[in-house]
Amino acid sequence: MSQEPKSNEASSSALASTHFIRNIIEADLAAARHASRRWSGRPGPAAQQLAGPPDPARIRTRFPPEPNGYLHFGHAKSICLNFGLAQDYGGRCHLRFDDTNPEKEEQEYVDSIVDSVRWLGFSWTEPASAESSDGECNLYFASNYFDWMVEFAEYLIASGHAYVDSHSAEEMRASRGTLTEAGTDSPFRERSVEESMDLFKRMQNGEFPDGAHVLRARIDMSAANINLRDPAIYRIRHASHHNTGDRWCVYPMYTYAHPIEDALENITHSICTLEFADQRPFYDWLLERLAEGGLLQRPLPQQIEFSRLNLTYIVLSKRKLIQLVEEKHVDGWDDPRLPTLVGARRRGYPAEGFRLFAERIGASRSESLIEYTQLEDTMREVLNESAERRVAVLDPLRLIIDNYPQDQREEAFAPNHPLKPELGKRAMPFGRELWIEREDFMVQPSKGYHRLYPGNMARLRYGYVVRCTGYDCDASGAVIAVHCDYLPDSRSGTSGADTYKVKGNLHWVAVAEAYLAEVRLYDRLFAVPSPGARRDGDAEDLERDFRDDINPNSIRVIKAWLEPALKDARAEERFQFERHGYFVADRVDSQPGAPVFNRTVTLKDSWSAKPGRQR
Repeated sequence: MSQEPKSNEASSSALASTHFIRNIIEADLAAARHASRRWSGRPGPAAQQLAGPPDPARIRTRFPPEPNGYLHFGHAKSICLNFGLAQDYGGRCHLRFDDTNPEKEEQEYVDSIVDSVRWLGFSWTEPASAESSDGECNLYFASNYFDWMVEFAEYLIASGHAYVDSHSAEEMRASRGTLTEAGTDSPFRERSVEESMDLFKRMQNGEFPDGAHVLRARIDMSAANINLRDPAIYRIRHASHHNTGDRWCVYPMYTYAHPIEDALENITHSICTLEFADQRPFYDWLLERLAEGGLLQRPLPQQIEFSRLNLTYIVLSKRKLIQLVEEKHVDGWDDPRLPTLVGARRRGYPAEGFRLFAERIGASRSESLIEYTQLEDTMREVLNESAERRVAVLDPLRLIIDNYPQDQREEAFAPNHPLKPELGKRAMPFGRELWIEREDFMVQPSKGYHRLYPGNMARLRYGYVVRCTGYDCDASGAVIAVHCDYLPDSRSGTSGADTYKVKGNLHWVAVAEAYLAEVRLYDRLFAVPSPGARRDGDAEDLERDFRDDINPNSIRVIKAWLEPALKDARAEERFQFERHGYFVADRVDSQPGAPVFNRTVTLKDSWSAKPGRQR
């Protein structure tokens, strides 16, 4: 797998937002809490770390996904937080794969996660320093620590802090107790150190089938926190691993592996979401026991919890996302309607938008539901600055300029970006027949309508003023063409342009040169703010299915006429289609000279104004 360095451009040098995690870090730095740490340049137990020089990083954070799926919007918040804090405080952020479950993890997910983190603009590779000719590559796998994890587990057995339990999973569950009742000791809890050590080594040698034994920490079966009631730390799994192959037939539990990984990697601030708060007592207990045995250096990592991202109109549950994909409610993990990072990238959401959004919402300990419009507004803000402008007619109606010479061709000039004159102008072919938007003509105009209707004048943007003279209909009475005359002295950019005061401004493309393209108009995947939530009037015992809230109009595929400059758009190139919103050339289906466009976001939020959307 490639480990090419990539520049860190994602975080501003100024600490733009303050939150409780920054306060903790700044207090730790002021107290020089981590100043005594040593770092050998690679993860390892205390003996190896203490042999190294002082750690050059002021802090170390980590983003530790399990490679069993695709990253979603919630992961983007965590990525931006962990990498951003490391950058802002002169530290390092590790990308680490918590690959302790061989039955669910695949290289496909590893590659996708690597790609997504890089796409967001972050790097785990530090350039070479003045003291060292080698850069520091902070890309790690939990599976690379399995030897040390087994060694640490054997230390826990030898020191009386762990034992092998031969209960079945059901028996262990029954003896664990409840939130109001204490658990009961396993009859195997008093196994001798020698017997437990022998069994654990035989577990490693593959002598037992899956589920025959587990290794448990010996803590307190009457603890108020159920996670301290002798949790399992190793189980038997005869399964091939994506990284270690068939070397192991015992695998650590995540709750055991994760704190060890943090300690071996010299992590100072282990930042995770609130659902791990109940696991923190075991996190601290385990690291303390290993530090007491001289296996880990102090100070130990500190776990800090923050609230996960909750957005309206989406689901972020991995189980629900899998359902949407496997049941084909969407077209794969990169469907632009899905809140995965591969889907967001394909939809055209800029990585800068996620970074700005994460900075603005910050981090807190309070759970809150953020309006999806906040994310969309952030994307609009970034795209407004970065996306060049182009013209597209999505619902075409033919406009015929009867007094314009049949064979005459000329060029109108439109700015590539109104906020960036240095980007210059582009030429748009102009001729006798144009495509305009169907909504720009009405036979009987409504009050306040300023575009084309018989007898009215309007300006063709970047072109001439025209006066409507009539229209053609088909056999059903539908309008199929509009006729007009143009005023030759009204061309935009000439002295005569100001002579005519008109209120209507029409977008157009020339029929002869326009490019016909597939355009996908994406909307929200769900039609209600909280998919699956009970509504007023629902029966008390009703369990609603989140899939019942899927928006049937979440995608509409059309053929649209685009100005010819768009024919050469490259995959992932973004534009503002004037008047319609921001669009991107699809990164999968676009071909050279034949781009397909996805709507990223409209120019402004109009969701609540659309009939039939709110239930």
